[in-house]
Amino acid sequence: MNGSSMTRVPPGGISIRKRAVAAWVLYDLANTIFSMGVVSLFFPLWVRETVGAERADVVWGVILAVSYAIIFVVSPLLGAMTDRARRRMPFLIISTLLCVAFTVFLARSGFVLSAILFVLANVTYQAGLQFYDALLPEVSTPQNRGRIGGIGIGIGYIGSFLAVGMGFLLGTEDKAQLFLFIGVLFLVFALPCFLFVRERGNPNPRPVFGLKMIRESTAETIRALRSGNEYPGLLRFLVGRVFYTDAVNTVIAIMGLYTVNIAVASGLEAVEGERAAQVILLFAIVFAIIGGFVWGVVVDRIGPKRSLDLVLYTWIAVFLAAAAIGIFALPLWALGLVAASAGIALGGMWAADRPYMLRLTPPHRIGEFYGLYGMVGRFSAITGPITWAVVLWITIEWLRMAPHVGQGIGILMLLLEILIAFWILRRVSDARREWKVPASG
Repeated sequence: MNGSSMTRVPPGGISIRKRAVAAWVLYDLANTIFSMGVVSLFFPLWVRETVGAERADVVWGVILAVSYAIIFVVSPLLGAMTDRARRRMPFLIISTLLCVAFTVFLARSGFVLSAILFVLANVTYQAGLQFYDALLPEVSTPQNRGRIGGIGIGIGYIGSFLAVGMGFLLGTEDKAQLFLFIGVLFLVFALPCFLFVRERGNPNPRPVFGLKMIRESTAETIRALRSGNEYPGLLRFLVGRVFYTDAVNTVIAIMGLYTVNIAVASGLEAVEGERAAQVILLFAIVFAIIGGFVWGVVVDRIGPKRSLDLVLYTWIAVFLAAAAIGIFALPLWALGLVAASAGIALGGMWAADRPYMLRLTPPHRIGEFYGLYGMVGRFSAITGPITWAVVLWITIEWLRMAPHVGQGIGILMLLLEILIAFWILRRVSDARREWKVPASG
């Protein structure tokens, strides 16, 4: 960006104000507070406290799978709705407010009701993430998209600091209080995006609701999936994304439980293990912030495909090391080194992932195709927790292995998915496309 108050878009575009970019970036910080504080750390720990260490992985896997199954079904429909609507922002506002409302009531009643509230909170969070990603073209140009996305990722992980930091400041005993503060912070940091990001708007809005819309959007999505030649590389990218997001998102979701089990195996009490988990996650966050900024520049220089290839190589090393720590009961400090590497890889994955998808997406169907993009991510988020729950049931409950050993074996199973993704994506080009834009009317 230059020193003026605006960043110019190529001819025919619009002016993008710096405050709009800053506001968009702050939403990344806001939703990361929820992702880290609720999904990755405090809610799975609450589940562990409620159902016990032996059952926690299986129960948590089922809860996650249910929430992602719902969003998997509705993602393409939501994307098509935003393509038809005059603006995407109202969808982002509504989904965020719902997520905040569900979050602040977590852990205030019985297990079943809290599990239902988590499912609803995660569904609305994931829907909002889909709407948010589709706004990236409104705050960037093709020339700086990787950099803007990388800044969002880097700043976004500061939200993880805030989420984990609340555990240190407030303690982890009162989970309901933590969820209340997480919901409030999510809303506070999301507000600038609602106020300052301005959309060009849809010049050809169509009815958003109704059976006709559902039939037409479903037909368009099926047609897009069948006509792969019109969108070179799109289907292979989406299939490859199923596998690498499956592995990575599952590891992120269980990292808090894994760290606690490693800590307990090393002789610490469960409460001390929760503290250790927070420290190690903070370590990962530091490197994710660095990774987001660095990989954003790398993506703009070498392209999203080569960047994602390097990221997947890093994940292979991370999964091998993480599995070894659990299987061979290595010291807890080794998990800190793995966490640092995972943070770098995580920042790189999102910095490369979104621009890669935009290279394969026609501008007039961004919402719909981001619905597909989100759909495959949610499909992987169903299969990942289910696979994890099955492996952990076999290793821990049936074969009576120690929890940390069973989890290490589960991580090796997830590594296979990274290898499959790498093989699928090797033939997908990120060369710029020339799209035919249909006439409005």
